[in-house]
Parts: sequence; C-alpha cells; structure tokens
Amino acid sequence: MKFTLKTAIIGVAVVILIIIYSGLYTLEEGLQAIVVQFGRPVGEPVTEAGLHIKLPFVQEVRRFEKRLLVWDGDPNQIPTKGREFIWVDTTARWRIADAKKFLENVASEEGAQSRLNDILDSVVRDQVSSSELVELVRSASWKVPKDEALKDIPKEREEELKKEIARGREEITRTILTEAQKIIPQYGIELVDVRIKRLDYVESVREKVYERMISERKRIAAQFRSEGEGRSAEILGTMEKELRQIRSTAYRRVQEIQGKADADATRIYGNAYNRNPEFYAFLRTLESYKEKTNKNSVLILTTDSDFYQYIKQASPGEVQSLSSPASRGTTPSAGRNTKRPVGSTIWPGRPTRCTTAGRGT
Repeated sequence: MKFTLKTAIIGVAVVILIIIYSGLYTLEEGLQAIVVQFGRPVGEPVTEAGLHIKLPFVQEVRRFEKRLLVWDGDPNQIPTKGREFIWVDTTARWRIADAKKFLENVASEEGAQSRLNDILDSVVRDQVSSSELVELVRSASWKVPKDEALKDIPKEREEELKKEIARGREEITRTILTEAQKIIPQYGIELVDVRIKRLDYVESVREKVYERMISERKRIAAQFRSEGEGRSAEILGTMEKELRQIRSTAYRRVQEIQGKADADATRIYGNAYNRNPEFYAFLRTLESYKEKTNKNSVLILTTDSDFYQYIKQASPGEVQSLSSPASRGTTPSAGRNTKRPVGSTIWPGRPTRCTTAGRGT
C-alpha cells in the first residue's frame, strides 16, 4: 500500500513537472517570438529575451530573427532606356518588423526571400528601363572633366562624358528603395537598404565594347608612336645640325692654323732668301734632289740641264762626298760662279774650294 501511494505521488510530480516545462519557454537575445494556438497567432509578438509562459500542449512558439537579414537577388538581363541590354545584380538588407504579419503572410524566411525576389526584381526592372546607362554608372556629383583631360578621348566618348545627367546612381537606388517600401510593409517586413551591386554588359554587347576599347587603345598607342618618331626626328636633326656646325668650326680652325703655318713658313723662307739668296737656291735644290731621286729613279736630262747645276760646278771629290752616307746630313757648298777664291765659305762652318766648272756628269 505504501509502495503504491509513493509511486502515485512520484507520477503526479512528474506530470506536474512536464506540464510546467511545456508551459515555459525561453527566448534568446536577437530573436523574437509569436505564440501560435491551433495554427493561428495568439497575442502580440514577444521581443524581450528571457523566460516566458504559454499554455502547455495547446500553444507552440515560432521564433524569428530580430536582426538585419540579407537579400541577394539573381542577376537579371534588363534593357536600359537606350535599349542597351545589361546584367543588373542587386542586394538589399531587411528585417522582420511585425512577427504576427510576417507569420500570417509569408510564414518563414524562405517565403520572405521569395516575396522579396518578386517585389525588388520588378521595381529594379522598372527603374533601370526608365534610366540611361550613363545614369546607372555615374554619380550625380560627378563633374565633367576639363578639356585638357579629354584631349586623347574620341569624339563620341567625349560627347558622352560631357553629357549632363538628370539623376545619378544614388538617386536611382533611393527611388528603388522608396518604391519597394510602399509594398513590403504589408508582409511585416521593413526594407532597410537597397544597392546595385554590379552592372555589366551582356555577352554580345561586351564583345563590341572590348573591340572599341582595343581600337581606342591602338589609336592612342599609334599617336604616341607618331609623337615619339617626330621627337626622334627632331632630336636627330638637331644632332646633325650641331655635328655639321662642329665640323665646320673645326675645319675653319684647321684652315686658319694651316694658313698661319703656311704664312709663317713663307715668312721664314722669305727671310732666308733675303739673307742669302744663293744659299737659299742651293738648299732648295738639294731638297729637290732628295724628293725627286732615289735608287729606283731614272732621269733623262740634257748636259746643259739646270737640275744638276751645282753638281756640275762641284769638284769630283765634293760630288763623291755629297753622295757618301757620311755627308748626307751636311749641307754642301754651292755657287753659280765657276771660280771662287780660296777659303770662301758657301755655308757656315765649312770652307770649300771649287776648282771645276762647266763639265756635265
């Protein structure tokens, strides 16, 4: 009997504990909850973290994120106002503002993502289709570059860069956010921000853009090469001009030095001739012997030729001494007269006596 009573008490205690446990629930930080009874929400959403009470076995708790969530849509191919097809990739941040509406309309985060896909894709398509491509890629605060920065830009690109825009990319994203916020709150969702993550041409247009970019770069490269060749020709021309000027100056200087040397030589020869004309004639004759004759020379002269006049006037011993190697470094005596007094001097430092005359050799 005592055992049966004890077992019953334990069983009742266990049942009470189970009831109490099923009637309590905890809510973590960063989450919010809604109590559901027979599939329908009951009461207001619970947003405070801690321990809370619900009816056991009848009610259940649905928990949702209270923090910001990210929506990342799929890239869509959309035509612009100018009929240019581009890929548009957008992203957004949102959160559950009303858990009760959220549960009643979309039930879960997956349902919310699907609903955001429909709404945001539609709004983005409308705004992109009503905007020019330049408005989608350019900021409203962008300033038109000055003429100096546009000198290497083609004319069609220059007109595009100078084109004034009614609104920029920021204004378009704000419009998308405003239009979407008019629809989304009915689902218990608060749309915080929308951004255009990426814009890109479709494949066919991208190839044409790449071809235009390549041709533009080639044109700029050709222009740089032309300017470089012109500069090279200018430098080479300047160098040639300076080289000719240097050569001309050097040649003039050489002629001046040579002329001065010739003048000095002429003056020296003139002074020597004025001092002793006969000795000067004799010295020049000996120089002509040295220049005109050698061991291979053959001269055919008449007996009365003036070429060997001084040899004809010299004695046989003097002729032999003139032809000997020992006497080639000395200057022989000479004179036009056939008879000279004993002890007369033909050149300084060596007295010579001439006794023969008029006989050819």
